[in-house]
Amino acid sequence: MAEFDKDDLEDVEEELVVVMTDEEGNEYYYREDMIVPVGDKRFAILVPLQVEDDCECGDGCGCDEDETDVYIARIDTDEDGEDVYVDPTDEEFEAVRQAYEELVGDEDLES
Repeated sequence: MAEFDKDDLEDVEEELVVVMTDEEGNEYYYREDMIVPVGDKRFAILVPLQVEDDCECGDGCGCDEDETDVYIARIDTDEDGEDVYVDPTDEEFEAVRQAYEELVGDEDLES
């Protein structure tokens, strides 16, 4: 599976693409999979975007992957009113992880 880069952005349809930059200036692209509210804050579950070379169904859905690592980011608002994604504290991370597991568990029960 190839890594996703800026040239692949035109292929993403109607998904919110979040660009995260590390300390070295490398950009990583994610799609917002879910918003998890915890207290008065919002947290995004972000899934890495990748170019699907060998997807079994040809739909680019990632069905050839066993598991995907996700990234949890707190959604803050900057002075311009725009959403910014920042690293949560350790305590926030644990609270989001627990809330996410509860949400996913509830969805499994409804299926």
